[in-house]
Amino acid sequence: MNEMAPDDRSRALDTAHHAALRFLDSVAERPVWPRASLDDMLTAFGGPLPEHGIDPATVVEEMAVGADPGLVAIPGGRFFGFVIGGTHPAALAADWLVSAWDQNSGSSTLTPATVAMERVAGQWMLDLFGLPATASVGFVTGGQLANFTCLATARHAVLARAGWDIAEQGFHGSPPLRFVVGADRHGSIDRAARFLGIGRAELTVVPSDDQGRMSPDALEQALAGGDGPLIVCLQAGEVHTGAFDDFAALIPIARRHGAWVHIDGAFGLWAAASAGLSHLTAGMADADSWATDAHKTLNVPYDCGMAIVRDPADSIAAFRTGGDYLIYSGLDPWDVTPELSRRARGVPAWAALRSLGRSGIAELMDRLHANAVAMAAGLRSVETVEVINDVVYTQVMFHLGSDRATRALGAAILTEGTAAMTGAEWGGRAALRCSMSSWATTPEDVDRTVEAIRGLVAAGSRAE
Repeated sequence: MNEMAPDDRSRALDTAHHAALRFLDSVAERPVWPRASLDDMLTAFGGPLPEHGIDPATVVEEMAVGADPGLVAIPGGRFFGFVIGGTHPAALAADWLVSAWDQNSGSSTLTPATVAMERVAGQWMLDLFGLPATASVGFVTGGQLANFTCLATARHAVLARAGWDIAEQGFHGSPPLRFVVGADRHGSIDRAARFLGIGRAELTVVPSDDQGRMSPDALEQALAGGDGPLIVCLQAGEVHTGAFDDFAALIPIARRHGAWVHIDGAFGLWAAASAGLSHLTAGMADADSWATDAHKTLNVPYDCGMAIVRDPADSIAAFRTGGDYLIYSGLDPWDVTPELSRRARGVPAWAALRSLGRSGIAELMDRLHANAVAMAAGLRSVETVEVINDVVYTQVMFHLGSDRATRALGAAILTEGTAAMTGAEWGGRAALRCSMSSWATTPEDVDRTVEAIRGLVAAGSRAE
């Protein structure tokens, strides 16, 4: 088959719809972790390229059947690995439309509908977070690119204040840049710094406490006596413990030294939407830039991160490009991120926000926290399990009596299939990390997971 028939598109979409529902209907009972390896999937989808075309609906059905054993039940209620949310129904359906519309959403002139929805979604988020209403919001792939985008803007801005135009002069020969980070920062900060030409040896690392919060006294000491362009990176939601830096104490210190302050809040900025959790973000609005993900706490499909910058002029200075073929209309998406052409990834965020409303978003944040508290309480009832962190937000971290037993339990959980959580290291010891990030998680999911762990721990003890 080489020519498209008039009904090929409808049949392919119908097949995809039924396959999607089959998968989503299965997540409650299927093993959470994949049952196939990468090699299995390469075998399933590999081989030589067919000489002749195949019916689109047939291709979609073959794809769905072949992929099934290699899929993770992320949309279900018992995926607790990394920090990955589920998929809110309105966001999922909106994402289907985004693909069907196939709009290039870099320009408001080219695509006013999707750019308008993204702009409104950004305004709603700024309101929820308590951030300046005039800030720029750029939709990128995730927390990594959000951090990179904000820090690229920061580098451009602090060098400009020092009289150096990086767009004209480049980075070589520029005034020395001080890049200050916490000891328990996320790895995406180092990676973003590397993309910007800043090596690990050039980082100033500030000690943190036992929950991963940067020490204000240590920051003061680290900044004392220095001068020149300065960027300080803080954190809203340490990825292991969920702890938040003390912004009200740290940001004034950084300000006294003329720093640009960036906050990595991939999943933590959303705490501001809850009256019961917003104390964690006190003082956050005084920073210069903020990074977050909608495909974490807001539960929209991959990919959807946001790079937020207090002054849009700083974003424009860093990212606006030339080209006589480009049409500019005020502040366009391509003015505030590295991308020109891209899909309308912010539209599912608009749909989720619209569907949940202010009260629904607050309730979601509270429910995620309540699930984390319940999980921690359940784990403490399991013999030999020790919960390591203070459960202030959505993260629960625990270990057993030895690193070997902890790692063995982590492998056993994935094999057993009831739930998925991922390994970590904290304080030089092996740990398991459970992230409450999905709207689909119920108290029953928490109880079922705790009982599965209880059984695995008991089995491991008997085996020893």
